[in-house]
Amino acid sequence: MDKEKETQINEQSADSGVKKKSLFRWLLKYDFRDKEQFVQFGKWLLFILLIAMELFMLLSHANAYGWRDWKMLITIFAIEAVFTVSQALKLFVFRVDKMRLYAVDAAVSCVFMFLTEGVYPIAIFLIVLTEFYITAEDIKTCVIMVCIGSVIFEAGYILRHWLVLEERLDFLSMFTQSSGSLLALVVHFFIVQIGLGFYRQFLKLNKTLTELNESKKELEKAYAVVAEVTVLEERQRIAKDVHDTAGHSITTVIMQTEAAKRIFDKNPEEARAKIIAANLQAKHALEELRESVHLLSGAQSSETLQHALENIVHESTDGTNITIRSKIEDVEVSSAKHRFLCNTLKEGISNGLRHGGATAFWFELKESDGQITFLLSDNGKGVDVQDMKEGFGLSAMRERAKSLGGEVRYDSTKDEGFELYLFLPSDGNDNDTK
Repeated sequence: MDKEKETQINEQSADSGVKKKSLFRWLLKYDFRDKEQFVQFGKWLLFILLIAMELFMLLSHANAYGWRDWKMLITIFAIEAVFTVSQALKLFVFRVDKMRLYAVDAAVSCVFMFLTEGVYPIAIFLIVLTEFYITAEDIKTCVIMVCIGSVIFEAGYILRHWLVLEERLDFLSMFTQSSGSLLALVVHFFIVQIGLGFYRQFLKLNKTLTELNESKKELEKAYAVVAEVTVLEERQRIAKDVHDTAGHSITTVIMQTEAAKRIFDKNPEEARAKIIAANLQAKHALEELRESVHLLSGAQSSETLQHALENIVHESTDGTNITIRSKIEDVEVSSAKHRFLCNTLKEGISNGLRHGGATAFWFELKESDGQITFLLSDNGKGVDVQDMKEGFGLSAMRERAKSLGGEVRYDSTKDEGFELYLFLPSDGNDNDTK
């Protein structure tokens, strides 16, 4: 027997669990963030409550007056049926004349107050008002509705006392006795309106959050596209740097060694100078290739600009008869300007050796008044600036300086050397990486 009882209890628990799950699923079916689904849920809930209140009203009347008063029970049931149909049409059928149905509701509510008493008529009346408040958009209309409802409620209350109970009370006594129900109408109005106000604010906030999430997703997509484009542009820039600088340097090395080979027997000193220049150019090309590889791998150099420029000077003078005196300040610049200044020094030394036959250089880098000044002068044979045509190196240098907000100038007189000036805006602590 104990096992049978235990089995029955388990089955009842299982049935209860299934019912709870069914109710939970029914609630989850509606998304309250969607106004239409919220209104639909509210309509179904009000309709269920309405039917429950009507059944309770019928049972309450039967218990109070007995089932023998079947004529009154049938009358109440018929009126409730009309009321239920009216509510169903308003709640679930869209193409109906709601004003006529509200007139039917007013008449039925008044009859309810006339035929019976207690909390059920007022509860049904509040359900009708709730349905109106939910579907109405204008609060002024709701205020008019609650005023009309109060008049209907009071009229039904007075008719019941005068015609059924035959109590000839004055208006003040009637109002005093019905004040509790009228207060319930007013409190119900404010509670529903406050609840709807909070819900409308919730909808606005949810809409704003949805728009923000969509904007965030769009920004993330745009950021991903920009990041991809930036990576591609950086790769293209590095590829162009390799082609323009290292490729140009290697071509120059080949030309210098070929020229040295042709004049080696006739003019060993000039051939030696060309070989030295080619050697320096090859070193610079190798350094440029290494730098490009580091950039492609994502490595960041921790070397200061001052140290990098000093290394270039040392590499250019090591093992050669070239003299380079320098004065280099420790200037903080972006990685783009760092690369450009180093490449400009390499290019300037190589040009002085190849074209000017220089053996000595003066290099200075300083920062003052928000401007970086780069000066490289040599003792080469110089050139007449008016007759000079810019080659590939100077053209590329001028274009890059312009993109960084600076400019390139040069000054030269025949047989008096060549001076190269570069002016760039200071960065301070800026870490821009153009």
